[in-house]
Amino acid sequence: MANKFHNPKTVSFSGKYSLGAEVPAGAKLFYVSGQVGVDSKGKLQPTFEKQAEQVWKNIAQVLKSGGMSYKDIVKVTVFLTDSRFVGPYREVRDRFIKDAPYPASTLLIVAGLADPAMLVEVEVVAAKG
Repeated sequence: MANKFHNPKTVSFSGKYSLGAEVPAGAKLFYVSGQVGVDSKGKLQPTFEKQAEQVWKNIAQVLKSGGMSYKDIVKVTVFLTDSRFVGPYREVRDRFIKDAPYPASTLLIVAGLADPAMLVEVEVVAAKG
């Protein structure tokens, strides 16, 4: 049985996400810690867009190590340090999460991350039956 995504017509929403995600019994769950815009050499990317892109590249590598891919993501939690980054973040995300069904998603604006130069952090949960 595959993951099932829920978007009841009785709840308003707009965007490329699902309101709920159901994981079948016995599915392998995979939790990816919050990823930031630091490359494999430990260098923080210089702009918001480059940090966001690096975040999704890092997520891909962690998922791959667990035998999963973007299509297995059921939940995304995003932390941005400025509401002005919402649009640019979505543009970057859409290059990596391209097709429906989209994962459930939460986006938060926070006062800061572990390093003041970090502008975005994303954690995901993936599941595979």
